[in-house]
Amino acid sequence: MKNLLAVLSLAAVLGVPAAFAQTDSQLQADVQKALSNAKFKDVQVTVQQKIATLSGTVNLYDVKHQAEQRAHRVKGVEAVRDGIEVAGANVSDSQLQEKLVGAISYDRVGYGTTPFNSISVEVQNGVVRLAGFAYGPVDADSAAAVAANTAGVKDVVNDIEVNPVSAMDDGIRIRVFRAIYGYSSLNKYAIDPAKPIRIQVQNGNVALYGVVDNQADRDVAGIRANGVAGVFSVTNHLQVADAPSGL
Repeated sequence: MKNLLAVLSLAAVLGVPAAFAQTDSQLQADVQKALSNAKFKDVQVTVQQKIATLSGTVNLYDVKHQAEQRAHRVKGVEAVRDGIEVAGANVSDSQLQEKLVGAISYDRVGYGTTPFNSISVEVQNGVVRLAGFAYGPVDADSAAAVAANTAGVKDVVNDIEVNPVSAMDDGIRIRVFRAIYGYSSLNKYAIDPAKPIRIQVQNGNVALYGVVDNQADRDVAGIRANGVAGVFSVTNHLQVADAPSGL
């Protein structure tokens, strides 16, 4: 009762309606309750005019994102200002990029979509930008989740383009896959899931990505893809290992 009277008195002094002051106070308590998990122990919450402001630190970017989502879901909160900083380990951009490229390359192994994902990773000051193409939204979201749960990542920008759903394109993917990986000199690229020839298909147009051992393999892959029924065009982006830049 004394706490309630104190809130009412403060509201009167500030010229703020009592009901409004109570609402902000209750919302703040509700948001704090939503963030009662130990992983949010260093996160602070203030609420003014139904806007929740989050501050403090967390160890992973994913935890920061979860805190914002939980605050948004609290009934009555109209907006969230996320000022949480990602602390934790300090990792150089080059180390972080190398680690993420490897982790994302193996992320969806076993689901049959690895050869159809071509996801690039760029890191600048701990901010990770994901780009390229993904077979479906699950693949794109999974790559973003890998980045968000990696120590040292401060923020994640997900610019991955998801290929449109198309039964025609799915048929072409399978035929191009068989044409390339079924060829004797190219089936070696199926040994390591992180180093396949990546096959992208949109509206019958095929693009090949990845790194091959030599120019002959690059040329053969393009020729094999061009010979697949239903393919409108083939753009060969395959790179040759250890080739001079620009080639």
